[in-house]
Amino acid sequence: MEKTLVITPSRCTACKTCELACSFKHVRNGALGLSRIRAFMRGEGKNVILTCFQCDEAACVKVCPVTALTRSESTGAIEVDEGRCIGCGLCSVACPFGHMNHDSAMRIAVKCDLCKGEPACATFCPTRTLEYK
Repeated sequence: MEKTLVITPSRCTACKTCELACSFKHVRNGALGLSRIRAFMRGEGKNVILTCFQCDEAACVKVCPVTALTRSESTGAIEVDEGRCIGCGLCSVACPFGHMNHDSAMRIAVKCDLCKGEPACATFCPTRTLEYK
């Protein structure tokens, strides 16, 4: 059975540990990577976590002109093939939830890939807001 990232917003303190863990997981050339998850403080018990939903019928995948976005058979996550991505940004525009990012320095799409089955955000979340199960 495929695992999924489960988010319990009522546990979130917006400490941003998930963002930091994600950035460290995606270090490139000694620089922190762009976080693929965001935590927003909206008030006590009303914080919000934003990350890719790994949609079944993903608009980002459908619009990619070079098929740089594909679903991993092992994790079910949609992954970016950086060697194929041309940095056009169509996937960012197509995502109805705004969960696609773009690394302007690298000229590639950036999104949650569940860290290839070991999501750092869930591993380091101190309140278990994020769980991979």
